Amino acid sequence: MNSRQRVYAALRRQPTDRPPIFMWFHPDTAARLARELEIPAGSVAEVMGNDIRQAWVGNNQAMEGVTHEHDGETHSDAWGVEWVKEGPFNQIKRSPLEHAGEREILRYQFPAARIPSLLGPMEPLRRFAETAFIGCDVSPCLFEMICRLRGMENAILDLADPSDAGRALLTRAGAFAEALAAAACNRFHPDWLWTGDDVGSQQSLIMSPVCWRELIRGPLARIFQVGKVRGLFVAYHSCGAIRPIIPDLIEIGLDVLNPIQCNCPGMDPRELKREFGKRLAFMGGVDTQELLPRGSAEDVRRATEHLLEGMTADGGGYILAASHTIPPETPLANIFALYAAAGIGEAAIRDHAADLRRRR
Repeated sequence: MNSRQRVYAALRRQPTDRPPIFMWFHPDTAARLARELEIPAGSVAEVMGNDIRQAWVGNNQAMEGVTHEHDGETHSDAWGVEWVKEGPFNQIKRSPLEHAGEREILRYQFPAARIPSLLGPMEPLRRFAETAFIGCDVSPCLFEMICRLRGMENAILDLADPSDAGRALLTRAGAFAEALAAAACNRFHPDWLWTGDDVGSQQSLIMSPVCWRELIRGPLARIFQVGKVRGLFVAYHSCGAIRPIIPDLIEIGLDVLNPIQCNCPGMDPRELKREFGKRLAFMGGVDTQELLPRGSAEDVRRATEHLLEGMTADGGGYILAASHTIPPETPLANIFALYAAAGIGEAAIRDHAADLRRRR
């Protein structure tokens, strides 16, 4: 069973030889694994056993896909957002519409003319299309994109203010995400369309469920439909406590929910599986805040086995993943223990790395 077959089988609740896996490694984590395994950092995901290959074509490429060596180094993206490296992550240094008036907000242009070049990161994935499950990430789509353009405080105020400018910007963000998704799907024919916005905090939704339904649900449904009408799976990412809107996400066509931030209220993976598992698949649930960086390898193994037992009890509908990018401070022994719990032992990983070195 190859990776593509494995993911399709899991999403269709069919038997698999092992749980499909999609781990995200912080660049520093990938570099440590690369040194340990004596392979290029770009080969870490493959050697470790990831089944999904995915590329960012939306604004997350600017946040996640651009790396700097030193703190303080900056770059700007096609949306006009300026980023700076702070510690292990890129952070927003300047939002282009943070101090803009209504007229300037209404004049703002999303980078539609640059869609062909934005799709570039998908090109290298073509060669894996027969054996790997291919994802195309167009996130952030709506609220989080507005946060990056306007700043978080302004974005929240825009939701509360029925003025034309704030609502129009949200509408145009959705239209751009639709256009980007359609262009990507038409050109590359991925296996799923990956969407998302972080609309949850550690304790609750950032906005009320009523506000989310009024302003976000409709545009998000239209973005989902770009994938659905083409016969693709649709995945959605939101960190935080988003339990109140999960039924809505199912109603508008969601297939896979990520990342299941298990230390947030209402987001226990096994409970969500029992309640929604017949209608929704899940990806995530391995804690990156405490378990992976601070637990022992045995803690990680036991917790992952317990998670897999609950999430695959009905025969599938689950992709093993961490609840966020695996942080640089995570002991390598814990990463190997995580994979071992899913049936990929450290010896197999090292053999795979050795095979890659021989082929280079």
